[in-house]
Amino acid sequence: MGPRARPALLLLILLRTAATQGRPPRSHSLRFLFMGASKPDLGLPLFEALGYVDDQLFVSYDHESRRAERRAPWLWGRATSQLWLQLSQNLKGWDHMFIVDFWTIMDNHNQSKVTKLGALPESHTLQVILGCELREDNSTRGFWKYGYDGQDHLEFRPETLDWRAAEPRAQVTKLEWEVNKIRAKQNRAYLDRDCPEQLLHLLELGRGPLEQQVPPLVKVTHHVTSSLTTLRCRALNFYPQNITIKWLKDKQFLDAKDVKPKDVLPNGDGTYQAWVALAVLPGEEQRYSCHVEHPGLDQPLTATWGKDKRQGLKKPGVGGLELVNRAARGASALHWGQRHGLSFAFAVLEPSLSGTLVTGILSGIAVCVIIFLIGILFRILKRRQSSRGAAVNYALAECE
Repeated sequence: MGPRARPALLLLILLRTAATQGRPPRSHSLRFLFMGASKPDLGLPLFEALGYVDDQLFVSYDHESRRAERRAPWLWGRATSQLWLQLSQNLKGWDHMFIVDFWTIMDNHNQSKVTKLGALPESHTLQVILGCELREDNSTRGFWKYGYDGQDHLEFRPETLDWRAAEPRAQVTKLEWEVNKIRAKQNRAYLDRDCPEQLLHLLELGRGPLEQQVPPLVKVTHHVTSSLTTLRCRALNFYPQNITIKWLKDKQFLDAKDVKPKDVLPNGDGTYQAWVALAVLPGEEQRYSCHVEHPGLDQPLTATWGKDKRQGLKKPGVGGLELVNRAARGASALHWGQRHGLSFAFAVLEPSLSGTLVTGILSGIAVCVIIFLIGILFRILKRRQSSRGAAVNYALAECE
């Protein structure tokens, strides 16, 4: 980070800290997700980019139009020409970089050979996620990762200006890219300087919509099987996504190794749900309680089995639910790769939608079955009416 940029960035951080004083700290992130397929005829683009502030989509870009499009209402007419020009130039540069990197990776895998018809024999996919996070203590962290054909592939390490190969077949590309020291320094400059500055500018523009907070409804459920008793602490319908859920036994926090890892899933309305499970001895359920912290709560709340909690809540501002719904549309777009079978495991990506997808599929099947049965019943009744009508006509004809 240059000597001039650092004081400006620190000033922006201090101003934002002062503006949010008195509220629980909250981390923020700026992320860009790049996606592409080597055979666009499959319906996937050669290059498409989506940009997110926290979990809200704010910009999109594709190789065909070569234009950055505003996707957040709070950006319309408010983004400065300098900020938007910088974002547009970044996306155009990343467009070119992505395609070059794509062919480099395929070539190193001996997968870039063209057939006599001028087409690749098979399709391959590439995803990139890069960006930065502004933590609660105002420190920053950058990330830049590649995924190839649905698997983690390469990760840039700004501290050492090198790449980490996530799989053996990435070694050739790793060594090739590490020769280019200029590119490594440019990557680090963006992650350490430009990205945090852009994030802070976007947070200022989106103040209000990006700061909407919907507190969770917390409840503890009880599940008993033949050999196990499980308590599950559920936090429902909250926004933003970041939440802390911990179990206590006799008012003492339990070791994380004794607790099933937290699952966080998006709801369909823009809010989130999360739960943490714990196996307990039968009859000792009341010794355990669930501790939840969330930006939408004035203070942490504690819930036990049989008692739902929604206390100390901050009321969301006017239009909060509408703004949260917009956030949901942005968050769901982040799973574009998952819907097309291209996703790979990124710690910085949003949680899996598998639970929501399964529920939606089962609901859709149930509706289809009901409609099908109603249709059969309708046809049976119609045939019976037709048979009765024919019988009446036949009887009348006989009488005549």
